[in-house]
Amino acid sequence: MIPSIFLLTIPIFFLFVLNSSELFSQSTDPFVPPDFKIPEKLETEKFRLRMLTVNDVVKDYEAVMTSIDHLKGVFGPQSRWPSKELTLEQDLIDLGWHQKEFQRRTSFAFTVMNIKESKCLGCVYIDPTHKIGYDAEVYLWVRESEFNDGLDPVLYDTVKIWVKEEWPFNKVAYPGRDIDWTSWDSLAE
Repeated sequence: MIPSIFLLTIPIFFLFVLNSSELFSQSTDPFVPPDFKIPEKLETEKFRLRMLTVNDVVKDYEAVMTSIDHLKGVFGPQSRWPSKELTLEQDLIDLGWHQKEFQRRTSFAFTVMNIKESKCLGCVYIDPTHKIGYDAEVYLWVRESEFNDGLDPVLYDTVKIWVKEEWPFNKVAYPGRDIDWTSWDSLAE
């Protein structure tokens, strides 16, 4: 249960954060052309992808914290995410950051929800890359229970088709999936 005082401070905090460009030091250059219409969602009979927002924090946090060991290495063998010390507040800040990046068109984080929107099944991240020969890198994860039920390959295949057909990229990498981490890390930037 989230304390009431915390719920009251969330809108005030993010009203400031989501409108404050000084807090975000990364590039403000859009990652996609200005006339590109960003897909709002992808829906199948099993799941829905849509923009990850601060409103998803409770479901996202539950998905991450019930799958900590399973999710290790999603962003590379050196990544420390997720940590058992991750707090709901830290996750809220992360989600606010992702939401702002999406609004600024500098990277795109999508939550993967069940069709009823009652459970977070995972996330998909479409990011710019510095690797020569690629114009995007995509990471995705599913919570451990859904991985055990076979969702991971379904989501991966669906996302690959969606990115190829709906996004303006010529060559996309899926590090740790279609290219192993050692090869990915050794590519020139």
